[in-house]
Amino acid sequence: MAQKKKATKKTTKASAKKAPAKKAAKKVVAKTKATKSTKPKAAEKKSAKETNEPVLPNVSRSRGTPQTPRGMKDLLPQEQRYWQFVRQTAENLAQAYGFDRIDTPILESTALFMRSVGVQTDVVEKEMFSFIDRGGDNVSLRPEGTAPVARAYINHGMLNQPQPVKMYYMGPMFRYERPQQGRFRQHHQFGVEIFGDDNPVLDAEVAMLAHLFYKEIGISSVVHINSLGCPDCRPTYREELVNYYRPKRAHLCDDCKRRLAKNPLRLLDCKAEGCAALRDEAPQIVDSLDDACKEHLMQVLEYLDDLMVPYVLNPHLVRGFDYYTRTVFELLPEDGEGKGALGGGGRYDNLIEQLGGRETPACGFGLGLERAILQMKAQEVEPPDTNTPDVFVAQLGDSARRKAFTLFEELRNAGIKIAGNFTKNALKAQLEIANRLGAKYTVILGQQEVIDETILVRDMESGMQEIVDYKKAVNELIKKIQKS
Repeated sequence: MAQKKKATKKTTKASAKKAPAKKAAKKVVAKTKATKSTKPKAAEKKSAKETNEPVLPNVSRSRGTPQTPRGMKDLLPQEQRYWQFVRQTAENLAQAYGFDRIDTPILESTALFMRSVGVQTDVVEKEMFSFIDRGGDNVSLRPEGTAPVARAYINHGMLNQPQPVKMYYMGPMFRYERPQQGRFRQHHQFGVEIFGDDNPVLDAEVAMLAHLFYKEIGISSVVHINSLGCPDCRPTYREELVNYYRPKRAHLCDDCKRRLAKNPLRLLDCKAEGCAALRDEAPQIVDSLDDACKEHLMQVLEYLDDLMVPYVLNPHLVRGFDYYTRTVFELLPEDGEGKGALGGGGRYDNLIEQLGGRETPACGFGLGLERAILQMKAQEVEPPDTNTPDVFVAQLGDSARRKAFTLFEELRNAGIKIAGNFTKNALKAQLEIANRLGAKYTVILGQQEVIDETILVRDMESGMQEIVDYKKAVNELIKKIQKS
């Protein structure tokens, strides 16, 4: 009996050891069966939306060359002289008045624009490029520049810096609107922002800067200006406006019927024919301003008078963004009848607080560079040619080409505006290029010049040529350029 019991115990232990092995074998079989299945169950399928993976169109068989998206365009080399001119003008002007450059991301949280620009505005309702990214965040391509700069002011603690803080920006903005002349879905803006001071002189300063920008690129403009009051006096005007428009609701466009209940000030901004006709008899906000807002507006106008900035007090002017308080202005061409605004801005004393910062007064403007360039072309204003070379380097033969490379760099380092074409072999072709570029002098290096360690300097206007020692080439060319 004792021997049988011992045998039973050994058998039990052996079977216990085999049990895990059997379970493991079953798991292997189960895995094998799973890998054999090529079609997952419908319940196990996950949509692209659930996994945050983008649904890409099947473009592998598409024919033809891809085109730029509608409302966007390439800025080609022949256009760059305009762009270089307006950008440089903007930067020089902003820096002269003490503004520092800031660059914010092109992509921002959608909530930033909903809280600042306004949920009921056309920009937020209809024109933003918004989407859910792979992390599930709702983001938008920036439609304007003020809100991102305001966010940066809060995020980086600029309130603790000496006030006011003055910044300018330049870069692309995006709005999904119907493309037309001067309006693109990707456009470029130049703008300035001033934070931390409510002095009316700053309202006049930003309006003057916008006017000066156009003056310096050769365009005459007029500032159209108004006041939207403050949260204390604006409700009174809002009520008067609703009382005026409500009996005329049948004559309003569909958008304005909705605005009448949600954002009645935007009724004054509508371009629809019927709505524009009603605007002329609408109440004027200047009649509803409190004493502080009236005084602020009068001081701004007095400063503009002192600065000799041409302006028109436009009592029906409003801006398309909800963050504006008190001063608002737009720039129109001097013959601006029936033409769109060239830019605009104003004061937005509540914006920083709306975005979670402390109460901080602020003002600024933004203007479109595409519209500025269109105005230049329409009025036949040519940008100055700053890329005309003083010297063109021509060469003949391989040894001369190598020497010409060295000379080219020596002249460039000396600050001489230089050009050349090292792929051309014929001297005639190179001289034609030098003439087309408007070079004053052409330096010619051939086999003989390499041997003699000289260069041949040709005056492109007179055609006279002079042999110059290679070692004295830089100094001699500088003298000639200065004399000419």
